[in-house]
Amino acid sequence: MYVEDALIGKWATLIKKEGSEKEEPVKLTLSKKNETEYFISFTGAMDELRSFNIIAADSINGTAFMSTVGGNQFLNISIKSQVYIAELKLKNDKLSLLPLVEHFTSKMVQNNAALRICVDFHYKTRVHPMFDEAFCLKDMVRVN
Repeated sequence: MYVEDALIGKWATLIKKEGSEKEEPVKLTLSKKNETEYFISFTGAMDELRSFNIIAADSINGTAFMSTVGGNQFLNISIKSQVYIAELKLKNDKLSLLPLVEHFTSKMVQNNAALRICVDFHYKTRVHPMFDEAFCLKDMVRVN
């Protein structure tokens, strides 16, 4: 799918870390890499992710492209050769990025066609998709 201009920019929300009542800001920045890909950056207090060697300073940077499966939009996010699949919802000027849990399928996914089939099957057979709640960014608003 082509890059959607409505998604380009900076988005922010507050998240509660597990075991804490304190809310901390997280910012998502999307910019155009080319006609079909985005540069993506997550910025905020993410100290618990430092051990995975994916953070540069206070940010996680990567690329992403959008796809549609079963009428739902997804960002396929690539960060340091790891791919994450997240449902993307833009409604009432609020953006939500909802990553699927790693075990949303028990199948060994070998290619894009198999991934599309697994995601479609997951959404058709579950009342609620299995999201990785600790990494969901819900109701983000556009910021400067």
